[in-house]
Amino acid sequence: MNKTSEQLFEESKQVLVGGVNSPVRAFKAVGGAPRFMARGQGSKIYDVEGKEYIDYVLSWGPLILGHAHPAVVHAARQALENGSSFGAPTEAELKLARLVQEFYPSIEKIRFTSSGTEACMGAIRAARGFTSRDKIIKFEGCYHGHADYLLVKAGSGASTLGEPDSAGVPKNFTKDTIVVPYNDPAGVEQAFKRHGKNIAAVIIEPVAGNIGVVLPDPDLLPFLREITRRYDSLLIHDEVLCGFRIPDGGAQARFQVKPDLTCLGKVIGGGFPVGAYAGRKDVMACVSPEGPVYQAGTLSGNPVAMAAGIATLEELKSPSIQQTLHDRTLQLVQGMDANLKEARITAQVLSIGSMFSLFFTRKVPRNYADVKTQNAERFKKYFHAMLERGIYLAPSGYEAGFVSAAHTPEDIEKTLAGQQEALAQLKK
Repeated sequence: MNKTSEQLFEESKQVLVGGVNSPVRAFKAVGGAPRFMARGQGSKIYDVEGKEYIDYVLSWGPLILGHAHPAVVHAARQALENGSSFGAPTEAELKLARLVQEFYPSIEKIRFTSSGTEACMGAIRAARGFTSRDKIIKFEGCYHGHADYLLVKAGSGASTLGEPDSAGVPKNFTKDTIVVPYNDPAGVEQAFKRHGKNIAAVIIEPVAGNIGVVLPDPDLLPFLREITRRYDSLLIHDEVLCGFRIPDGGAQARFQVKPDLTCLGKVIGGGFPVGAYAGRKDVMACVSPEGPVYQAGTLSGNPVAMAAGIATLEELKSPSIQQTLHDRTLQLVQGMDANLKEARITAQVLSIGSMFSLFFTRKVPRNYADVKTQNAERFKKYFHAMLERGIYLAPSGYEAGFVSAAHTPEDIEKTLAGQQEALAQLKK
């Protein structure tokens, strides 16, 4: 007999920190015990008790083709039969790099890593090495991994130097990180006027995803491109979340802004641990072994992960796959919006590509401060009502949801029917 999620969670708390290996999995924001999953297939995920859920977390984004896609499973199994890791170059690294370039023409040179965190760390180190400058600008609410100098919150005013946002981060580690509200060009201008000669780069999620989906104002990304060029700084797009989720070249193609460096992850590993930083040839040339900026990783370019990534990107070339992602996401977000209007519940549904979010806020969020006005208690009730109906959402009101090519019209219809019931329950 299978143990329940509650039993497993209690046992896990005895040996794993908080019972989990990544904080949001603990359901702390919504209460209750997290569901322990046993397997996934297509658009569905199944817990240890055998209960089926339509999955909109998709391992936090990478499973764009769905769980256990046959092409990805076959590629990974075939690669594993030849060996799990070599610590030496393989042809698969070259093939995946060229595939990435097909989707992202701005990319001239690539360095693979094992995670999005490493990708962002590498990009920032390369930018600092290339410019011989120390300071960076990031945006409040945008998450670029858990490097010490990126775990920062804003100070007392716009464009202030960041204060550590986590225990264990010395203040000296964040003294060169300037934090500006998202969608605030004036704050960026102020920061450059004050620190311009010392700013190596601006790093941004061109579509914010780690506070839920928050879209850039039309002038934001073009402004960042212009001001970084004006001050000889670099522009870094962190497309770890939105990369490949926005078709035909990601956010940089959608918004017609070419960054100097791009950070990728999630999708390019097909569900395996992969990240990459990439971009201009002259900037990437400063990275070892070509240049003096050191960065390494024993499992970077892991052959099994490369094979899974190749299979995933080959599938994404198909216009029918891209059309399916578009159609299912549109069906979902339009239906969600209609349900909210019918229930007369104030909330905002935002989406781009195959990413979406629902915010229980009074207005469309433009930045982290707006997102924080969300009715947390209402989201908590909504989350559990959906979970009871077999709809698996991120256990936080500050996360994006994802649609896969494996989601069917029937999945979306069932989700929308479940949402109608959940919204009715909120009104009781």
